[in-house]
Amino acid sequence: MPIIKSAKKKVRVAKRNRALNLKYTKKMREEIKKYQDKPSDKQLSAAYSAIDKCVKKKIIHKNKAAHLKSKLSKFTKSKERAVKKKSTKRIRKNTKKR
Repeated sequence: MPIIKSAKKKVRVAKRNRALNLKYTKKMREEIKKYQDKPSDKQLSAAYSAIDKCVKKKIIHKNKAAHLKSKLSKFTKSKERAVKKKSTKRIRKNTKKR
């Protein structure tokens, strides 16, 4: 336990800030998971917004935010490819030389 008055205040402030940081990081993770469960433009926008809020409040670094956004973008593209692949099957001919 801290003895000095300023150290006691530092503990209180750190506790309060940690609670707020956890709130925002939890919200960000929830939005990302919601998007991955049911991808839509609205969910993607909400996830991007949550990530940007965390950067603005200096909870995560801007490069980490860019990494997360890129990951979500790749996820979107892979889902689109999966849908296209199911809808159009390619027929391959046997062209082996003997």
